[in-house]
Amino acid sequence: MRLANVYHCLADPTRLRILNLLLDGPLCVCHVEAVLAEPQANISKHLRCLRANGFVECSKAGNWRIYALPLSPTPIIEAGLRTLRDCAAVDAECRADSRKLRKMRRCITGRAPLCHAKPESRRKAA
Repeated sequence: MRLANVYHCLADPTRLRILNLLLDGPLCVCHVEAVLAEPQANISKHLRCLRANGFVECSKAGNWRIYALPLSPTPIIEAGLRTLRDCAAVDAECRADSRKLRKMRRCITGRAPLCHAKPESRRKAA
């Protein structure tokens, strides 16, 4: 892994916001879309870059792709995430994203615990 690639990943505001959200735990792509209010194509592009450089891992749960921070990050990735955690704690945008995610997590139903695409429609169907 090249150090320049790590800093390239961390140099994008959207990727920093995604990583900040993942500090709180694994998320479906639709969680990230909803919090950041970005189109799925943009989020997927950023997640591809993060995954290619070792910042995130991906798994499938049913129809959903779940992204998480790596279980065994390299020392460089671990240092970058540690710095992000410290900086995000004082950044207004990151703190607002985290509040929005916490509020969203409270609304997630037991029927689809990893996905929060449209909670209102799930409640009506239940």
